[in-house]
Amino acid sequence: MDSFEFYSPTRFVFGRESEKKTGDLVRRCGGTKVLLHFGGGSVKVNGIYDKVVASLTQAEVPFIPLGGVQPNPRSGLVREGIDLCRREKVDFILAVGGGSVIDSAKAIAFGTVYAGDFADYYFGKDVKAPKPVPAALPIGAVLTIAAAGSEGSANSIINLEPGNLKRGATGEALRPKFAILNPMFTYTLPPFQTACGAVDIFAHLVERYFTPTQDVMVSDELCEGLMRSVVVASVKALAEPTDFAARSDLMWAGSLAHNNVCGAGRVQDWASHGIEHELSALYDCAHGAGLAVVMPAWMDYVKDTDLARFARFAEKVFGVAPADKTLMVDEGIARYRAWIHSLGLPLTFRELGAKAEDIPALVAKLGLNGNTLGRFRPLKDDDVAKILESCAR
Repeated sequence: MDSFEFYSPTRFVFGRESEKKTGDLVRRCGGTKVLLHFGGGSVKVNGIYDKVVASLTQAEVPFIPLGGVQPNPRSGLVREGIDLCRREKVDFILAVGGGSVIDSAKAIAFGTVYAGDFADYYFGKDVKAPKPVPAALPIGAVLTIAAAGSEGSANSIINLEPGNLKRGATGEALRPKFAILNPMFTYTLPPFQTACGAVDIFAHLVERYFTPTQDVMVSDELCEGLMRSVVVASVKALAEPTDFAARSDLMWAGSLAHNNVCGAGRVQDWASHGIEHELSALYDCAHGAGLAVVMPAWMDYVKDTDLARFARFAEKVFGVAPADKTLMVDEGIARYRAWIHSLGLPLTFRELGAKAEDIPALVAKLGLNGNTLGRFRPLKDDDVAKILESCAR
């Protein structure tokens, strides 16, 4: 295990009617005027928005609404939010939604207090390494989908317009002060969104699990247990959308998968996420759907880097019986694909709506410029192209 510092200050408030504590939590975090940030109309149709507003009103916390966050959130709305917060003297950002809403809220929280362009701290064309975000307004989250884990992470991903570059920023200032987790809020999600969320959670664990770091038994066990739980809970939640236990397991697994408790003390990969971000930036596909295509293909390409680790993954996560390692690995990846297929998600470019002729552009937009992507097996441009080509077959 490598040396590390682990800091996760988010207060998680879990359970039925937990949203009733929202206003009080904002007050306890020093908020006196809130930007209430949300996505489309679903939170108003299903009543979640009204419940949050009722809690804010009861706590006598004034708020300014800003909706319209899209999947793969856009920088244009972020800039609108920054201007609104400055004009209205907002001192707290409350996100009601999933990862896209929370990521947009984080960018607004940072941009409001930053004198320059918020995009300076996101990976742009001329930025070779992330700079930690130094400060931000306090952020809270009321989660409506188990997926991205942004409710407890220090990261934010935004589509930077007009070049449509999907890039990220990080920094402890971006961690939400609190996260409200009511699994019942996920009951009305379309099956596709539930499935995408489950694959995203699983992918966050995979990015940490496949590591060159040795002697990481504790976090190996954490990753494996959570991956098994996500597989089981996702199938149950799709079969019975109001299964509170399954929805609870998915929601809490999503938070644990990405607050970095599973990644502490180990080198992490993140190549699949880097590749997928270019897919969702170009085609505006759901992040989980893009990962469903990319990550199994990445596994096939890099499996020979550490057959023993892949064999352990096959046995511990998908129950493959001990045998020849090569056979175990292939069976494990096959079962991973079978689970994704059972959720109704794509496994190929054709199913995703991507095009083989766009592969050179996708590779170019990664902007490696002679550098490599990923840490488990560092990938060059040609490696990325081969992975994408396998997705297109």
